[in-house]
Amino acid sequence: MDLKGFDQPGRPGGSGPRSVKVMIAGGFGTGKTTLVRSVSDIKPLTTEETLTQASVDVDHLIGVAEKTETTVSLDFGKISLNDSLMLYLFGTPGQERFWFLWNGLFKGALGAIVLVDTRRLASSFRAIEEMERQDVPFVVALNVFPDSKDYPVEEIRDALDIPEHIPVVACDARDRASSRDVLVALIRHLKDRSAVALESR
Repeated sequence: MDLKGFDQPGRPGGSGPRSVKVMIAGGFGTGKTTLVRSVSDIKPLTTEETLTQASVDVDHLIGVAEKTETTVSLDFGKISLNDSLMLYLFGTPGQERFWFLWNGLFKGALGAIVLVDTRRLASSFRAIEEMERQDVPFVVALNVFPDSKDYPVEEIRDALDIPEHIPVVACDARDRASSRDVLVALIRHLKDRSAVALESR
């Protein structure tokens, strides 16, 4: 994998990999925790709590009625893409009542993945809007669930009003290789943006 432009040492003195902060965002139940768990090289830190009857009127479970836990703060993991690049993964909480945490989590992030459940597109509108508001480069990953319909990517792009320059890829957040491919797609997107910025100077 060519990561030229992202292969500079991260510590003074020219030793060690470069460290990059990446956000994993999306609506409630889109698979953020699952992706972090599947791809992390370490046992991830999660802040999941059991959904109780008290949250029924707060957390909208339409389409995810089988969900029993929810992230209340963040998920954290890390993965080495090669000897020179380490990604630190921060998964955001998806419920509206925890969105106030997003501002702090996004500080210092180089880019983000927005996970989308094609069965519930509206659940990811806020995450996409937040990327644009905070000017965080991102790619959209369509998480394939067992009962997901196979929509053409362009239909999803139109439905979510995603600009042409933003990559949209399909993935299975349960599968390490598939999740890693999404991270690679993000790094390539960041490289392309950097190249365009340099050419415009």
